[in-house]
Amino acid sequence: MSEEVLVRHCAPTLMGLKTGNMFSCRFATKEEEHHSLTELNRKLRSKGLRVIPLRHLKGMTLVYLYRPSRLQKDLNDCQAVRLLRTMGYQQESVNLCLAVLMKKLRQSEEFPHEIGLFLGYPPEDVCGFIQHKGGSCKCVGSWKVYGDENKARRTFEKYKRCTELCCSLAAKGYRVEHLAVSG
Repeated sequence: MSEEVLVRHCAPTLMGLKTGNMFSCRFATKEEEHHSLTELNRKLRSKGLRVIPLRHLKGMTLVYLYRPSRLQKDLNDCQAVRLLRTMGYQQESVNLCLAVLMKKLRQSEEFPHEIGLFLGYPPEDVCGFIQHKGGSCKCVGSWKVYGDENKARRTFEKYKRCTELCCSLAAKGYRVEHLAVSG
């Protein structure tokens, strides 16, 4: 996996604006996947980032780059805790919640709706998406918005500018470990 792919899909997480990003990637072999993700973790661990494979489907790996400390904070939100409990998550620890998410991803080609909580989406928007079955939203950007539309639009614009900047810097030779901020 090239660093360019990681930067293009995960710039807001690398730059500390977002809890996590997911993207699909094809690896030639399991050994290549293991080596690539191990190397990324080595480079990014000191920045408070972690990268893991969430599932394998049709020759593709769903890769998740996230900030464990920020994910723990997000999952401890009272609205997130209530939602996760109704969706079969019994623990609030990051690792146990990730294990449940990975199991759900293996059992279905569909993404479980609560996955937005793992990406840093506002709990009110994740709940709204579930309640309205993906319809009747106020606007669409990185996610479907059911709560604070103005705040979401500002966030979408920040993510866009961040991604453009990081991609530009990566094209100039900046390495992923230099683009990532500590946090």
